[in-house]
Amino acid sequence: MGRVEVIEDEEDCTTPRHQGCRIPAVAECPQPPRKKSERRSERDPPKSGYFCPPDLDALFSSLDRRPGACP
Repeated sequence: MGRVEVIEDEEDCTTPRHQGCRIPAVAECPQPPRKKSERRSERDPPKSGYFCPPDLDALFSSLDRRPGACP
């Protein structure tokens, strides 16, 4: 059988140190999104008025008034 020679390197394993292998520097985080402005402007009522069908009261008066139902 052949003889196997083991060559021992004197160098230990090291981490690569050139710029291409480095972890990039931490970038700054972006600013948080701005809150939407609260618009609480009251609208004027429509000039032509609200639509009110003539049989609207009849619709709600025909509903059953069950005991125990929500008022």
